[in-house]
Amino acid sequence: MDRFTRNYLIILAVLAVIVLVWVFYESPDVARLNAKLSENAELVDYPYRFRVLGLENGVATMSSPRSASFPAYRALAILYPQLRNEAPDSPAMMEAQQEMARVQRMARDIVADSEDVSRVVWVLDENWLLGKGIDPSLP
Repeated sequence: MDRFTRNYLIILAVLAVIVLVWVFYESPDVARLNAKLSENAELVDYPYRFRVLGLENGVATMSSPRSASFPAYRALAILYPQLRNEAPDSPAMMEAQQEMARVQRMARDIVADSEDVSRVVWVLDENWLLGKGIDPSLP
């Protein structure tokens, strides 16, 4: 292997390592909060995994399967396939929405109880939706 090729491969390898660290790095504070969430059996058993995505200036950003632009009934149809044909106001869907709200509140409370968290904000987990084959920008 000539010198140029060797140096080129070394530079590519270093860049690949930097990109991997950047993509998969989770701060120790975020990892600690996610570990707390993983210790709760109810959260572990729920079909969606609530996670802390970031912590900055006391504000914890958490993922959610629902938002104003992606309503709970659509998320629930993904989480519980048996609800796919249910109307948004059906008793089964309403019960599932209440359960989702309860579990999400529990996740928020666990994170908010941490001394370095003053507030929790929610963001739609677009990666989870895309992984399920759903484009969150479509109505």
